[in-house]
Amino acid sequence: MKPPLLDMAWLNERQVVTQSELARICAMSRAELDELVDYGALVALVPLNGAQPERIFSTECVMPLRTASQLRHDFVLDLFMVAVLMVYLRRIESLEQQVRSLSGAMSCGVSRSSGATKNI
Repeated sequence: MKPPLLDMAWLNERQVVTQSELARICAMSRAELDELVDYGALVALVPLNGAQPERIFSTECVMPLRTASQLRHDFVLDLFMVAVLMVYLRRIESLEQQVRSLSGAMSCGVSRSSGATKNI
């Protein structure tokens, strides 16, 4: 499921999102987000305290949480499984980034080495 373009533009402009905004974007309740924080699947940039009425999160958690939330609804999963999914979705994203960077490095290296071979 692709996010609406409006959401993507909004996320690109911001670095943080409040717990209320995150709950709305990901179709989850604030209590469910609290539980995911308790499980360690979500890490708040600004935790709850007397001066801050709600948690603040990085926008980096939005897309994995939206995906995990959608899978939760599709497969009727509990919140613990959503927490497990979040860990694996982040890991997959990290590995995909590594593959993209290695592919870029390899393509640069291949063109240089093929050129060097021709000169010999």
